[in-house]
Amino acid sequence: MRRAFAAGVAATLVAAPLAAQTSAPTAPASPRHPNIVILLADDWGFSDVGAFGAEFATPNIDALAHAGMRFSNFHVSGSCSPTRAMLQTGVMNHRAGLGNMPETIPDAHRGKPGYDTVMNHSVVTIAEMLKAAGYRTYLTGKWHLGSDPTRLPEARGYDRAFSLADAGADNFDQEPIKGLYDKANWTDNGKPGVLPKDYYSSRFVVQKMIDYIDADRASGKPFFASVNFLANHIPVQAPDSDIARYQAMYREGWTALRAARAKRAAALGIMPAGAPMVTMATTPDWQKLDSDERKAAVRVMQAYAGMATAADREIGRLVAHLKATGDYDNTIFVFLSDNGPEPTNPYNRLRNRLFLGMEYDTSIGNIGRRHSFSAIGPGWASAAAAPLSGYKFSATEGGLRVPLIIAWPGHPQVRAGAISNGLAHVTDIVPTLTDLAGVPGHGGSWGGRTVEPIAGRSLVPMLAGGAGSVHGDAPIGYELSGNAALFRGDYKLVRNLPPTGDGQWRLFDIAGDPGETHDLAAAMPDRFAAMKADYAAFAKTNQVLEMPAGYTADEQINLYAWRQQGRKRAIQAGLILGGAIVALSALVWLFVRRRRARRVDQANADMIGT
Repeated sequence: MRRAFAAGVAATLVAAPLAAQTSAPTAPASPRHPNIVILLADDWGFSDVGAFGAEFATPNIDALAHAGMRFSNFHVSGSCSPTRAMLQTGVMNHRAGLGNMPETIPDAHRGKPGYDTVMNHSVVTIAEMLKAAGYRTYLTGKWHLGSDPTRLPEARGYDRAFSLADAGADNFDQEPIKGLYDKANWTDNGKPGVLPKDYYSSRFVVQKMIDYIDADRASGKPFFASVNFLANHIPVQAPDSDIARYQAMYREGWTALRAARAKRAAALGIMPAGAPMVTMATTPDWQKLDSDERKAAVRVMQAYAGMATAADREIGRLVAHLKATGDYDNTIFVFLSDNGPEPTNPYNRLRNRLFLGMEYDTSIGNIGRRHSFSAIGPGWASAAAAPLSGYKFSATEGGLRVPLIIAWPGHPQVRAGAISNGLAHVTDIVPTLTDLAGVPGHGGSWGGRTVEPIAGRSLVPMLAGGAGSVHGDAPIGYELSGNAALFRGDYKLVRNLPPTGDGQWRLFDIAGDPGETHDLAAAMPDRFAAMKADYAAFAKTNQVLEMPAGYTADEQINLYAWRQQGRKRAIQAGLILGGAIVALSALVWLFVRRRRARRVDQANADMIGT
């Protein structure tokens, strides 16, 4: 990001319509208004796309990148639901009710203002805005913003939706993440959803979207399609052919891959050349792994690559379909990830290992296949985030900075093949899309009621090639699970709680030092103090709560799993074990009794004989 805008760009910003300054529209949009497709990947790291530095194949996403603009300084939340709420509404996550999500919220915060754990009713979704303007609106895949009838997609502006209310699910079967949920909460237009027998998640969410688009084509209305992949969320699973494609790769380990990706990202112009990197403390030493540990690690990364390639192939199938129907040239495409890569190792506890070993086939040969439960862990996650520091759940750049591509093929408002290094935020997507579509948003009022105003800004000046960021030097705050950040210009104030950090505030120049290697707090005391004051103002406005002592997201997820499934299963196991002990005791008692009776009978017989 550059420190100042060119005068012409500034003039454009002043003249550009702001989505958050108008009331709800009443007139239908012209059929010539652009279609909109959002492609939301799950847990993809910054360099998990070929056009951002990945070594695995994503040719269809890369094609969109070259047809549109890549954003190299785009930020989301550190976990899925808060990002999804901001993407849907343009409102900061606390104001939308997602100060934390149900799986990671501590008991002390649950139900407090901003901590609903679901998207509240004080926000308006982009689907509601576009639907009011005459659009057809569809959603497929992961939702994770609420499961009651008033919070499902159909109640939040979507004409049709086949959605998953959970954080994740199996990719081959209608099964939940076992130990976390008791069932996979899929709904089909508000009713319990039934997946097809040949189900694979990426293929299904795209095919269902194609079916929706085609079913209403005769209406002549433009469409808004939100495609939400399960790829690459845990469990990492891919078709055998996609895993086999990478069978010769990843044998040198995650440290070598991290270095290779950083070099490739610099060569592509996504990262500054020679940007320093840190080695995360949670990254294991590849050389110290034993043979089986390496085999398992290699296999899971092959499956991860295959899962990403499978999702890319389905994106290509959707794009090909839109080309065949004549919709492609008038469609805006947005590709992004909901947060950085997932570092959690679900096998890091004996209890988990025992449970998962009973529920899944955990053999090395089955990693990534049907009936498997696999995760890349912190080692490969460090490579997926390369060259950034940290990953999902944290406020590090590796947790918050993800790939963003916006394309409108052949349209002059989006500069094809360009890279923007200006700061951008997930709340900017809603005003950008309404701006491009010529659809009014709202000014804090919708349907006769007061709603949360849109916080983001339209990225249209940047899409046209304007230098710098539409945010200029304005502060942008962030907090989730105690990990917090404040962005202002090229600088980032950040605090990470254990185990990622030590709870201390630090200051980084993320334009020249995106890897967050050199703390500038001591060198820039005035800026450091000013940005801490900015964060305090943000926290007060958003009613941010301090975390309980000793809190970590990983521990909270395990506690959630114990309460949701573990305790119940333990009681069931205890009852079964107790019943077995009682039955065994009864058998032993009966055996002893009969044996004693036989002895008495024999003794009596002996006496009579005598």
